[in-house]
Amino acid sequence: MSNEAILFEGDYLRLRRRGTWEYAERVNARGAVVIVAVTPDNELLLVEQPRAPMGGPVLELPAGLVGDIQGEENEDMAVAAGRELEEETGYRAARFEFLTAGPPSAGLAGEVLSFYRAIELTRVGAGGGDETEEITVYAVPLGEIEPWLQDKRDAGVWVDPKIYTGLYFIQRDQG
Repeated sequence: MSNEAILFEGDYLRLRRRGTWEYAERVNARGAVVIVAVTPDNELLLVEQPRAPMGGPVLELPAGLVGDIQGEENEDMAVAAGRELEEETGYRAARFEFLTAGPPSAGLAGEVLSFYRAIELTRVGAGGGDETEEITVYAVPLGEIEPWLQDKRDAGVWVDPKIYTGLYFIQRDQG
């Protein structure tokens, strides 16, 4: 398309214009994975971390970028899901099942999220992310998830709507 321009390029993001549409894209990753993980005790694993664009903490499913590690640009999505799950939550899965993929904000960015279900979890560490992250890990009983999420919202924590996508897949598989 001849009416395309790069408006800005930083270390992690590029801003583009295509026609009259302006949007963002990542320059250091080829996608992202979101992990739906339920412990053997029927608890949903969630993480809370400060997010600069939101000006405070956000409660999320464990997630991370794919292909953002030098030398691992072509890593498999399920491998990235395993790496991120263990790094963020301290849990390891025996395997991963692909659930769905799609854009989180099609009008803002060209990023695609791939959702994976973590199966047969084992606790192997504390989690909490790497040295650049401030992650708090929660294992919330599924039977208490709705009031627990409401309490978080009432306390001023943003609740990422992707959590509800994960809950859909949990409920679908249990039904």
